[in-house]
Amino acid sequence: LLMYANELLDAYKKAQNYLQDKQIAHDLNVKASRISEMRKGRRYISDAEAVFLAENAGIDPELALLGCHADRNDNPDIKAMWESIAKKFNGRGLQGISMACGGLVMWIGSPSEAIAKCALCICG
Repeated sequence: LLMYANELLDAYKKAQNYLQDKQIAHDLNVKASRISEMRKGRRYISDAEAVFLAENAGIDPELALLGCHADRNDNPDIKAMWESIAKKFNGRGLQGISMACGGLVMWIGSPSEAIAKCALCICG
């Protein structure tokens, strides 16, 4: 599962008030199919893309890089190490991306919609 990549894409999409992933693709100057491949785990978000998405979604770019690197590792031990680094980094670990996503939803969306989406971000 590419949990952090999807959360990062969703946070950026929400911050830009976008409705479709093809709008993200336009900003990244990639084909729309590339975003779909990122969401399905067939292709990873590059470091440069992660920084761009994070900076424009109000997420710490270093935390986004940590999340994307954790996503890239199939080895559970290495993934756990990336997550441990993230926890040391900000005390919340990679949940910071989920919290940022939930915070954006709370700020932008309607209250009932925000609560539902925030729960999806944190639990998803």
